[in-house]
Amino acid sequence: MQKTTLPRAQQLAERAFANLERFLHIEAISGVVLLIAAIAALIWANSSAAATYEALWHTPITIGVGSLVFTQSLHFWINDGLMTIFFLVVGMEIRREIHEGALASFRQATLPMAAAIGGVAVPAMVYLGFGHAPSEQQGWAVPTATDIAFAVGVLALLGKSIPSNVRVFLLALAIIDDIIAVLIIAIFYSGGLDYSGFGIAAIGLMMVLGLQRIGVGSAYVYVVPGAITWVGILMTGAHPTLAGVVLGLMTPVTAMPMRERPLDAVTRFTQELLGRARSPEQNASELISPLKNLRVAQRELVPPVVRVQSGLHPWVAYGIMPVFALANAGVSLAGVDLSTQAPQWVMTAVVIALVLGKPLGIVSVSWLMVRIGLCTLPTGVNWNSITLIGLLAGIGFTMSIFIANLAFSDPASLGAAKLGVLSASIIAAALGLAWGAWRVRRG
Repeated sequence: MQKTTLPRAQQLAERAFANLERFLHIEAISGVVLLIAAIAALIWANSSAAATYEALWHTPITIGVGSLVFTQSLHFWINDGLMTIFFLVVGMEIRREIHEGALASFRQATLPMAAAIGGVAVPAMVYLGFGHAPSEQQGWAVPTATDIAFAVGVLALLGKSIPSNVRVFLLALAIIDDIIAVLIIAIFYSGGLDYSGFGIAAIGLMMVLGLQRIGVGSAYVYVVPGAITWVGILMTGAHPTLAGVVLGLMTPVTAMPMRERPLDAVTRFTQELLGRARSPEQNASELISPLKNLRVAQRELVPPVVRVQSGLHPWVAYGIMPVFALANAGVSLAGVDLSTQAPQWVMTAVVIALVLGKPLGIVSVSWLMVRIGLCTLPTGVNWNSITLIGLLAGIGFTMSIFIANLAFSDPASLGAAKLGVLSASIIAAALGLAWGAWRVRRG
C-alpha cells in the first residue's frame, strides 16, 4: 500500500508546487497583496491600536559581528535594508532592457531621463505657483517624488494587458526620479553628502568587478561586497537602496565564460551521471562530483541577470513589498488641522502638483523630446502608455512624506502635507487604474 500511495503523494506535491510557482509569478496578484497590506496599515494607524503600530516599527534591531554593532529600528531595516533587494531586482530589469530591450538604443534610453526631469520640474513649479509664505514654500520638493514600489504595485493590478515595456519605462523613470530626490535632499534639506563614504562604496564595487573578472558565478559570493557597497552609500548620507540599483546595473547579461559551451557541458555531465548511476557497482559517493558539475553547468546556461532576478522575484513581490507597504502606508491623520489658511494651501498645492503636475510634466517633456527628434518611444509604448505612466508617477506616498518631514517644522503644515500626499496618491492610483482599464477596452 505504501509503495503505491507515496508516488501519488509525490505527484500531488510536485503539482501543488508548480501551481504555487505559477501563482507567485502573476503580477496582478502581487498588486492585490500590496494593496491589502497598505489598506491594513492605514486602518491600523488610525485605529485605537495606533500606538502598537508605531511601537512595532520602532522596535530596535541589532546586527553585529564582534565589536562591530549596528542598531536601527525595524522600520529602517525594512526601508533601507530589505528594499535594497527590491531595487536590486529593478536594476537588473533595467540592465536587461538596456542590453536587448526597450532601452537598447540611446534615443530610447534618454526618454525616461527627460520624462523624469519633467516630472520633477513641473510639479515643483505648480506648487510654487500657488504663492504663499516662505515657510510653506519650503515644501516645493514634496510633490516631485514618486514612490516606485507603490507605482509598480498599482501597475501590476492591470496584469498582462499592459505591455512589459510600459513597466520598464516606469521603472527607469522612477529610478531617475529617486536619484534626483536624493540630490534635492542633499542640497536643500541637509548638510550635504559625506564623501568619505564613497571610498567604502568604491571598494565594494571594485570587489564585485574583480569577482566578475575571474568568473565567479555564485550569487552568494557577492553578498559581502554588496554589503560593503551598501554601508558606504549609507555613510554618505544618501539612501542606501541606491546600492541595489548600482549592483543590479552591474549584473552580467551573458553567461559566465566556460571552457566548453554550457549546453554541451550539461549533456556531458548528464551522460556521466547516468553512466555511474546505472553501473552495477555504483557507489553513491561517486555521484557527488558529476552532480556538482551538472548543477554548475545548468546554472551557467542562464545569464546571471535572468537567474538572480527570477529567483528573487517571488520574495520581492510577496514578501518585501507587502511588508514595506505595511510599515509605511500607516499615515496617521490624528491631529491634522486645516482650520487656518496655510495648511489648506499646502494640502491643495501638494494634491494638484502630484495629480496634475506629474503627468503634465512627464507627458509634455516626452512629447517635446520625441517631437524634436532627440528621443523615440520604445516598442509597445504609445502616448496612452506615457499618460498612464504620468498618472502613476503621481503616487508620491512614502518618498513625498519623507521629504515633507524634512521641509516643514510647523506641525499643522506637516500634517496638511501628509494628508495631501495621501489624498493625491489615492487619486493618482485610481486615475491610473481607470486610464489603464480604458486603454485595454479601447485596444
